[in-house]
Amino acid sequence: MCGIVGAVAQRNVYGILIEGLRRLEYRGYDSAGVSIIDSTHTLQTRKTHGKVAALEHAVAENPVSGRTGIAHTRWATHGEPSTVNSHPHTSGGVAVVHNGIIENHQALRTELLDAGYYFSSETDSEVIAHLVHRALIKTLNLREAVTQVLPRLDGAYALVVVSDDAPGELVGARSGSPLVMGIGVEELFVASDQMALRQVTDRFIFLQEGDLFELTNTGFRLFDESGASVERPVQQLTERDRVVDKGAYRHFMQKEIFEQPTVLAATTAGRIGTDYLREAIFGYRADALFGEAAAVQLVACGTSFHSALVAKHWIEAYAGIPCLVEVASEYRYRDVAVIDNTLFVSISQSGETADTLAALRKAQTLGYLGFLAICNVANSSLVRESDAALMTEAGPEVGVASTKAFTTQLVALQLLCIALAKHRQLPIEKERTLIRHLHALPTLCAEMLALNSQIERVSEAFANKQHALYLGRGEHYAVALEGALKLKEISYIHAEAYPAGELKHGPLALVDEEMPVIAVAPNNELLEKLKSNLHEVRARGGQIFVFADRDAGFLSESGMTVIDMPRVPKSLEAILYSVPLQLLAYHVALLKGTDVDQPRNLAKSVTVE
Repeated sequence: MCGIVGAVAQRNVYGILIEGLRRLEYRGYDSAGVSIIDSTHTLQTRKTHGKVAALEHAVAENPVSGRTGIAHTRWATHGEPSTVNSHPHTSGGVAVVHNGIIENHQALRTELLDAGYYFSSETDSEVIAHLVHRALIKTLNLREAVTQVLPRLDGAYALVVVSDDAPGELVGARSGSPLVMGIGVEELFVASDQMALRQVTDRFIFLQEGDLFELTNTGFRLFDESGASVERPVQQLTERDRVVDKGAYRHFMQKEIFEQPTVLAATTAGRIGTDYLREAIFGYRADALFGEAAAVQLVACGTSFHSALVAKHWIEAYAGIPCLVEVASEYRYRDVAVIDNTLFVSISQSGETADTLAALRKAQTLGYLGFLAICNVANSSLVRESDAALMTEAGPEVGVASTKAFTTQLVALQLLCIALAKHRQLPIEKERTLIRHLHALPTLCAEMLALNSQIERVSEAFANKQHALYLGRGEHYAVALEGALKLKEISYIHAEAYPAGELKHGPLALVDEEMPVIAVAPNNELLEKLKSNLHEVRARGGQIFVFADRDAGFLSESGMTVIDMPRVPKSLEAILYSVPLQLLAYHVALLKGTDVDQPRNLAKSVTVE
């Protein structure tokens, strides 16, 4: 979501801050800003509505430099996207950048107005700057001022503060929103994501919940939520964690689609033998959890929710235990009845998704058997706060519309399904078959990607459409949901997905020659049912596009375009049939001329409610 970068160094930090913001652009944002303490110990702030490039232009017209500074990219929550609502927010010589939501901001605003403070923005974050300024007048110590303010903030925050009264100092804290420190040579950094700092360091401290930090020219100090001085481990990240450029590809999303054979292999590497699952991959506690689990609760948001819907079919079919799936933003706000010995599984690409984290924290009070995270970021809050975890190994995903993160989540969930099933007498031959299929997955994915040129031609039929309907049956309803989400995210075409059997219960009313209908049609036990559903569409003049197994018996004709798919094992259908739907969305977005990697109104990592 919003992005934070801060630096204190023996050199001008402006370039470091701007490069850090560029590296956070993948998160989605609507404005950007920077505050730097200059050589005269004066706070200089520049901010603007729009992209980081617009901020650079503003600074070029009114330059600023200094050795201490903070920067931010904002995604609007309180107040419309605008220059005045962008961060940093200032009060006198104090500037603050903030990720999260201050839920009691209105009461604090009223209090501060009564005290004579003026508000220039509509945001909740501005109250922090004024509170710190007021406290600093009394304490004359920036860390002490921030320490006094934190207990007054209800909600979630990652914040960093600078003051011209403390020109070589950064102070900040985290509660419910991530922050990481970067350690350089006689310089220190802070950011909401280590990716923002990889150009200056590979050594990081991942701050824990409730931590407060003080960075100066000479070193740093960390304090826990009780105020006690603490030490946190320094982790040195490897080259694998770096975000590389687009290479020969036009967009990050395109690159990430075509990386899938490689990352799918990485997800299984070391985790499966020739024909068996290495169960130790889930951690030392997992064996007991899997053996006792009588049910599974899956909780996720967005694309991760769709992967959970697929996994429900696998878990109930292979492991034979009930599996419940729920959107995290709904789960966290309702009364939940927990089945005895239920394993709670949270799924998130970033591991910092606010609703999913809140759902996990709620679940930890409800008597679940244990907690497992499926995630792509090993140092994320979700992983640290769970009993066990399985990394998806997708590598950094920059495109806002998730592709490789989705398919690697499915692979990780299938490994979980096999582990659960093994504790329930999964036949040895069934395990061997499933594992052999997973070994074939990268090659089969490459075959799907070979359909790219054909799908590019098919995409032309969508160039002038405003709506689309996706259909699937069984686990492929979830695949259809994900395909529809990809299309609407990056092409801005209104798209919906339905179980194909639900057509006659309402969606048929939408079908006409202007409503393309996309069907997912593997050659499985539900194929004939699906064909019957598509006849209903044909009878009403609908234009059908079928992603069909080449042996499924579909033929292209007037009103029906068939994209012949390679024959794939049933256990891999949901993973592999997602890939051509990603390609379709990508090519339609190209024709529409939209911003593929950073679609409007969306953010990569949703760290606010």
